[in-house]
Amino acid sequence: MKISVIGAGNVGSTCANVLAHYDLVKEVVLLDIKQGVAEGKSLDMWQASHINGYSTRIKGVTNDYNATAGSDVVVITSGLPRKPGMSRDDLINTNAEIVKSVTENVVKHSPNTIIIVVSNPLDVMTYCAYLNAGLPSKQVMGKPCCLVATAIPWCRYHATLPFLVSQLRSLLRLAVWTKLSTAPNLAVAKL
Repeated sequence: MKISVIGAGNVGSTCANVLAHYDLVKEVVLLDIKQGVAEGKSLDMWQASHINGYSTRIKGVTNDYNATAGSDVVVITSGLPRKPGMSRDDLINTNAEIVKSVTENVVKHSPNTIIIVVSNPLDVMTYCAYLNAGLPSKQVMGKPCCLVATAIPWCRYHATLPFLVSQLRSLLRLAVWTKLSTAPNLAVAKL
């Protein structure tokens, strides 16, 4: 299975690292618009693979959506954080343009992918990705990150790394199940 993570900031690089570290997939592509950021972070993760005992291949690229081609799942973490004095509407306008562009590029190179949006504001960005992807609704979903989940007392109690990994595995199983239900002859070698 191949997963691409778009956005190599804190959330994106952590997502890629967890996917690699727990050997959940065969290949992870980390893509960012800033020159060298994704390459540097993925190289650090790859060099630690023999120490941490995982075999996931990690590749970092700058704005090269060709490297994401054939991704089974794409996680969109791209977007700007909210700055002091910035309204939610300002954030929506800025991040909607980013998510729209990313989604169009993702679908162009991986037309049957499952998209998981993590960008904020999550509900609006997930809907934006859905509208621009042209995919069935079961292939575009939003997943709040740990910081959002810890705002809810029940989630704060459960927000441990094993819990997060189990949630990620469940989400990947859902993605694989969705993929299998639309393409019955798809073979998933590693999950």
